[in-house]
Amino acid sequence: MQSSLRLGIAGLGVVGASVVKVLQKHADDLTQRCGRKVTVRAVCARDRTRDRGVDLTGINWFQDPVKLAESPDIDVFVELMGGAGGAAEASVRAALSSGKHVVTANKALLAEHGVELARLAEKRGVSLNFEAAVAGGIPIIKTLRESLAGNRVSRVFGILNGTCNYILTRMQAERLSFDICLKEAQRLGYAEADPTFDVGGFDTAHKLALLTSLAFGTEIDAGSISIEGITEITLDDIEKADELGYRIKLLGIAERGAGGGIEQRVHPTMVPKSSAIARIDGVLNAVAVEADYVGKLMLVGPGAGGDATASSVVSDIADIARGTALSTMGKPAEHMSPYVASNVSGHSGGYYVRLSVHDRPGAFAAIASRMAEKGISLESIVQRARRPSADAPGEAAPYEAQPVIMLTYQTTERAIRDALALVEADGHVSSPPRFIRIESF
Repeated sequence: MQSSLRLGIAGLGVVGASVVKVLQKHADDLTQRCGRKVTVRAVCARDRTRDRGVDLTGINWFQDPVKLAESPDIDVFVELMGGAGGAAEASVRAALSSGKHVVTANKALLAEHGVELARLAEKRGVSLNFEAAVAGGIPIIKTLRESLAGNRVSRVFGILNGTCNYILTRMQAERLSFDICLKEAQRLGYAEADPTFDVGGFDTAHKLALLTSLAFGTEIDAGSISIEGITEITLDDIEKADELGYRIKLLGIAERGAGGGIEQRVHPTMVPKSSAIARIDGVLNAVAVEADYVGKLMLVGPGAGGDATASSVVSDIADIARGTALSTMGKPAEHMSPYVASNVSGHSGGYYVRLSVHDRPGAFAAIASRMAEKGISLESIVQRARRPSADAPGEAAPYEAQPVIMLTYQTTERAIRDALALVEADGHVSSPPRFIRIESF
């Protein structure tokens, strides 16, 4: 049997502690499966006195993660600190430069520096593994990098943020407002005190950037992703979607566009209730892949949490212990294609449009005319009951701006944006128009 594989773990938060727990609990099984023993030789964390529920007896402590990364006493550096730069970036670079394998769950680091770090890993002949960086316990990285190597992927999409999925699920199931559901998510620990990174769609975008690179063989380009979060989704939108036979989900979508480019987008999406993705509720994640030979696949599971994420981290460690060496992004960095964006404005599909229309003669006719002007056909128009203005109650009182919902037939995003810009400029709406894309998966 080979000598033991020696690990150094930087970051002993929820995930780091769970990794140590798994390695200790399943030590014998891992030895048998990998053909060598896997041991934690050193760790780095801010607070040495904190009780993390695992036995750290005999394990060396480092105050500086870079020093740990460079230590000759470890073979693999496991980075679980987080952050796109700072200590995480410095220590990962140090580990790779000194010939150490790296396992990380850090999506932000890879979204910003992944191509450069992949080149460094390949130059030094070591592995840079990151299964836990996307969708927690779901083995989507291995699926794209290994299992689907003989396929040409046309589209990858999914629910990649459990916080957003939890909020939208609660809004739909219990008819609660976004604000109430967000506060509950924070209370339960699903959302941070500042939830912007999650509800703004940025967390999903980082994960999508990595999936795009793996699926299409392109360099990572998170900056090219069109991003919309869920903060503008109202209970009225949720209820109207339900009436129309849809659920609203925050999706990350990457697909081959016209002209060979890749379209990357993150946004709330109306999906048919009958679709598999519509039935993924709560904090679960789901990733779907469409490819030429395998057809359609969907992987569903916990997208976060200490144990689920630790499972993916340990899977990466086991690959290194077995001697399984693959290019970081599925192909050598030198052979990755430059990312070429397909213009999202050329995206074609149906749209749900929400307007707040002033109650005045000719307003609806003007709006319909603007839509027709851009070649947009309307499948349906729904107007809510008229509400007297609170400022002037009574039968003769003026009416508030009226909520109006329009569903379009297939059109382009450029057309819908241009038409709504004209509607807003005409002054017939009291607030900027909102739209939600409709996808039939």
